[in-house]
Amino acid sequence: MKLTTGLLACAATLALSAPAMAERELTFGLQDNESSNVYKGAQEFAERLEEISGGELTVNLFPSSTLGDFKSMVAQLQAGELDMVITGYPDMSYIIPELNLIGAPYVADDFDHLQTIIDGDWGQEMAARFEENGVHLLDVWYYGTRQTTANRAIESIDDMEGLRMRTPNVPFLIAYAENVGATPAPVAFAEVYLALQTNQVDAQENPLPTIEAMKFYEVQSHVAMTNHFVASAAVQISNDLWNELSDEEKGWIDEAVEAGGELNDDLTEQAEEDLIATFEERGLTISRPDLAPFREAMQPYYDTLEQEFGEGAIARVRGE
Repeated sequence: MKLTTGLLACAATLALSAPAMAERELTFGLQDNESSNVYKGAQEFAERLEEISGGELTVNLFPSSTLGDFKSMVAQLQAGELDMVITGYPDMSYIIPELNLIGAPYVADDFDHLQTIIDGDWGQEMAARFEENGVHLLDVWYYGTRQTTANRAIESIDDMEGLRMRTPNVPFLIAYAENVGATPAPVAFAEVYLALQTNQVDAQENPLPTIEAMKFYEVQSHVAMTNHFVASAAVQISNDLWNELSDEEKGWIDEAVEAGGELNDDLTEQAEEDLIATFEERGLTISRPDLAPFREAMQPYYDTLEQEFGEGAIARVRGE
């Protein structure tokens, strides 16, 4: 009798604990802070995933580089210490060199074109390369398009000549400045406002929301819509974890990631649209130069990339 009672008690305990054992909390690292559109998209992903999974899958977000920079977080992902991460899509070129091609200025015309590239043959090859490195690529979200500000009008590529342009210490952005006739001047991000204010540099390039957030509009009089780089955020999950999930669980994650991406993309696109009007109201001049000469000027840089990745690599990425 005592044995039977003990077995029943054990069975009851297991039955009560079974649902808890089925639940899984995913850890998700980001460099972006809580005010960013990417973080809001990640929040939407977490909320939708909990909803559609009935609480079986939940998400714990770690924003603002809490878990380290993006390379550190990717290493944690590969080691199974972190479940998910968002990094810049071309930023993953440090382990997948071919992604340097999509980072080159004017290879992607806009975010729709970038999505077409990622969904196409070349993009699927890159997805396979992610897998080879222990990472499953879930989606790519819009991060904004980089534009050029200056203290003089930029109506054409000729107006770029001689501009001292601050760039990050990123090869493809340095190449942008050099090839369109400007003089690149790498300056730490935190020091850009002062560098512009003191005329250490007289131009810089960043997405419109960054220009707003960092108040560069206070020390620059012109914004040229050069559209030279379409920035994107790659949502990634540990390949080992992905392979452990059931088809139903994978479907839940895909659906939730799509919802997060839609929110992020809508917020970013709306912010860019609104900021053009905002900057004009503040007295800045917005110009829209012909971009064909800008792209043509990048050919020497494309040639350098094709020496590494093969003749015709740029055209293949672009789907031409």
